[in-house]
Amino acid sequence: MDLPPSPLARPFPDLPEIDGVTLRAARARYKNWDRSDLTFAELAEGTSVAGVFTKSACASSEVEMGREQAKLGRARALIVNAGNSNAFTGIRGREAVEQIMAQVADALECEPSEVFVSSTGVIGVPLPKGKARDGVAAVLEAEPCSWEEAAGAIGTTDTFLKGSTAAAMLGDQRVELAGIIKGSGMIAPDMATMLGYIFTDAAVEPVFLQEMLSKANEETFSCITVDGDTSTSDTVLAFATGKAGNTALSSWEDAGADAFYAALLDLCRDLARLVVRDGEGAQKFIEIAVTGAASGASARRVGLAIANSPLVKTAIAGGDANWGRVVMAVGKAGEPADRDRLSIGFGGTWAAKDGQPLADYDEVPVAAHLEGHEIRIDVDLGIGEGRATVWTCDLTHGYISINADYRS
Repeated sequence: MDLPPSPLARPFPDLPEIDGVTLRAARARYKNWDRSDLTFAELAEGTSVAGVFTKSACASSEVEMGREQAKLGRARALIVNAGNSNAFTGIRGREAVEQIMAQVADALECEPSEVFVSSTGVIGVPLPKGKARDGVAAVLEAEPCSWEEAAGAIGTTDTFLKGSTAAAMLGDQRVELAGIIKGSGMIAPDMATMLGYIFTDAAVEPVFLQEMLSKANEETFSCITVDGDTSTSDTVLAFATGKAGNTALSSWEDAGADAFYAALLDLCRDLARLVVRDGEGAQKFIEIAVTGAASGASARRVGLAIANSPLVKTAIAGGDANWGRVVMAVGKAGEPADRDRLSIGFGGTWAAKDGQPLADYDEVPVAAHLEGHEIRIDVDLGIGEGRATVWTCDLTHGYISINADYRS
């Protein structure tokens, strides 16, 4: 499916090489397209891994197995298949994943449990074992590729390549982080987003890496939505090769732990926002800042109720400053709220304060703000100290067109 680039697209950045990571791409031809659709990352021995996965009750075999593998904490390889999610495929789907893991493990002389597999695409079609076998054989022999090629090979309905980088100083030692991600539709993560992969040369113990990734996820990947639908395949994995040579981070008390986490958080936030910027049919990027809630978790749920409202999203698409729809979304969120303390604003202009419209409210600057591509909605519940920021996009006819033709 050839789609025009999102008007919210950002150029792919110059990502640094990560010592201990070798990328390759090949064509397994899971769909009838003229592009690479299989990505391989070979990782140095001793690489730590952490992961967050979808909470969907219909998760793919890749997710179910990945959850268990991540608990072991070590990785030697990552394989990503695009075009076929291999979800809802029963024992045949699991056998295909096991075949891939065994094939890669044999080539790298490692344990199959150290080979992580992700798949994305159409649900309900078993991953063809023959194409998988041939694709893995091809990618193992392929020349190393760039970050851009790897990012392109993991995409499906994405209209632009998504990547980000960050760095941190651990004492005198600089460590690098690089990440790529894919996602455009079926985005309402209950843990992470579609498929995202973060690589660093820092040395981080697996348990601590998992703690940091899970913490970062709560403020980033779990704060985005495009359409209110959670994928069967959502996965974010973080790999730390340890090649930077720093003393391995194992707790928040370690020197440099806060700096590394800050870099990881920035990277995750940037990757998450990129997914929203490529929301299917999106024309506008929407940031929803909720303050004054009963708790941070409550603020997040209120924000997502607003972000997932088709009425709010279509109003923004049409440039309609209909703040009553935001009131509706707050009221249906199921979270503590007081009508008479609620305040709502757009782009820095308050439309309503303490439960009623402002007498001197001027809709002209709000209408002008809604004509742009970057939209901000402020909601103050006025009942507590909880706050959260959620990101979404508008809902246009483009979303319907893309998903009506998704399998063709």
